[in-house]
Amino acid sequence: MKKAIILLGLLLIFFGCRTLNSNEAEAPPQRTTSAIRLSDIENQLSDNPVAALGMIFTYKEIYAGTESEVEDWQQLADLEKIAAANLFAMQEKAIEEQRWDDAASLGRSIASAGLTNAHAGKESEFLLSYAKKKLEEGDNLSAFLAAFRSNEIKPMDFASALLFLEKAVEARQRRSSAFFFAAAQAADRSRNIPANLREYAQGRDSFSDMINGVATVIVDRGIRVERGVGIPDRVMGSAFFIDASGLLITNYHVIASEVDPRHRGHSRMFIRMGDSTSPRIPARVIGWDKALDLALIKTEIDTEYVFSLVDRVIPRVGDTVLAIGSPAGLQKTVTSGIVSALGRRFLQIGDVYQIDAAVNQGNSGGPLIDSEGRLVGVIFAGYMQHQGLNFAVPAETLAAALPAMIKGGRAQRPWLGVTLCETFSGAEIIYTAPNTPAAMQKINEGSVIRTVNGRAVTAPQGGIIPALQNAMFGCGPGELVALETVDADGEVKKYVLMTVSRPDLPLLDAARIDRRDRIVTPLFGMVLTPVQSSLFSENFRVNRIVRGSIADEAGISVDDPISINRLRLMENEGYALLEITVKKRRQGYINANMQLPVWLDSPNTL
Repeated sequence: MKKAIILLGLLLIFFGCRTLNSNEAEAPPQRTTSAIRLSDIENQLSDNPVAALGMIFTYKEIYAGTESEVEDWQQLADLEKIAAANLFAMQEKAIEEQRWDDAASLGRSIASAGLTNAHAGKESEFLLSYAKKKLEEGDNLSAFLAAFRSNEIKPMDFASALLFLEKAVEARQRRSSAFFFAAAQAADRSRNIPANLREYAQGRDSFSDMINGVATVIVDRGIRVERGVGIPDRVMGSAFFIDASGLLITNYHVIASEVDPRHRGHSRMFIRMGDSTSPRIPARVIGWDKALDLALIKTEIDTEYVFSLVDRVIPRVGDTVLAIGSPAGLQKTVTSGIVSALGRRFLQIGDVYQIDAAVNQGNSGGPLIDSEGRLVGVIFAGYMQHQGLNFAVPAETLAAALPAMIKGGRAQRPWLGVTLCETFSGAEIIYTAPNTPAAMQKINEGSVIRTVNGRAVTAPQGGIIPALQNAMFGCGPGELVALETVDADGEVKKYVLMTVSRPDLPLLDAARIDRRDRIVTPLFGMVLTPVQSSLFSENFRVNRIVRGSIADEAGISVDDPISINRLRLMENEGYALLEITVKKRRQGYINANMQLPVWLDSPNTL
């Protein structure tokens, strides 16, 4: 029996060793992270060479200084050549198929990557070809917008300007006609423009005409119950026609329940062209841009008036403006006022105008007109508790935002993942969010952005961040963007990043996963240095306060000791709440418990 047990044990050892040797023989060779990254790049070469190039530039940043690994770097160089060739071929195919918008997008990535081909610098030509194609398809809105963008890059020739002038007059769009008339004159003043086109382009629409292009928006959300009583739940706003096909512009917050997946109840949208006795006309949402509080809606009716978007009107402080809308449901109400201020930071992207024209609930989404009858902006009501404090999204921003909304659904905007603050040196990066293009390329916090796509971005004091956002506005997610920064020690660095889609709440994901002492920098504006912490609290010293931030407004200053007690994320409401204990130096280091709230849709992100 004893011998049998010994024999069985030997057999188990023998077969166990054989199994182990077999597993070792079958185990795949270990791969380095460098090899894995190179394999990921290779997988993108055919279908998405832009992404492959973005990953190549990321690889170069991560493994900078390890060029001694000759084999990997040689493979990378080979992959880069293939990616560039595939990108050129993809653009050629887009041109052959007359997908001019795609050709322009690919051209921007080619330029940002520092590559050149036969189509370098032809974005304006692609946009003009796209505009003419849209004219043939009967899509005047897309055609005029693309022609406008093309002319901004490179003035169009006389024949093209005359073609768009004829179409604008035919569509009865006065301001678009005036723009293309000016473009034709600039192209060749010696050529004669037909008298009927000249007369219409130099004419002016009356305000009574414009009123006919404004509608009341009604979003019926059923019945809500308050204290056991059912109350009709309705949202009212305004909208104005921008195309004869029945397209209108309004605010996103007016139609939010139509597209917000968090809204679980009833929601039906209508427009009304007259007073309360007029019929409700069904309407639907085409596209929306939450970051800019804009939405594109459509209804199936003919309109008497269409507002032109092809114009560049930037009002001055003190200019007279008129607001048209339906305050409290009173249709086609016109109020007047002045532009109180420019450059207000109210939305996530860009800036807005502050106006003092009387605006109330129901005005949101209506047009703002200057004294010359030109569209200046899209009205949205300000603070209900402050009379006369209202705002408007610039018409220039609306024109830039429209192409993405016309495509349908949620407008996709580019996102790098950095938070900025304006200093005397320019736009300084004070925070890089985890798992973003900027983080992957290890862009240094504390560096200042010098150029975007090779162009220096300048603006008056207080305007450099929206100017940077506007510089990137024409780029779509998935395109390459070239960035040049300078560190505190003067070192200049160049990056090429592939943008991703901007989140609705840019700092929410970062707040979920990053350390609390880091996330307070972009959210609350204070840079912290760790000191000794206890079991129940984290202790820090304030190293820097960003001017104008929540921390600055709360009276917190440099060298104040701070303990972070709790950070709460109110995701549904869109804000964060920081609970701290601070010893303010200016108040004799007396302990003060504070709660600091902040919105998660910071306007200082790029």
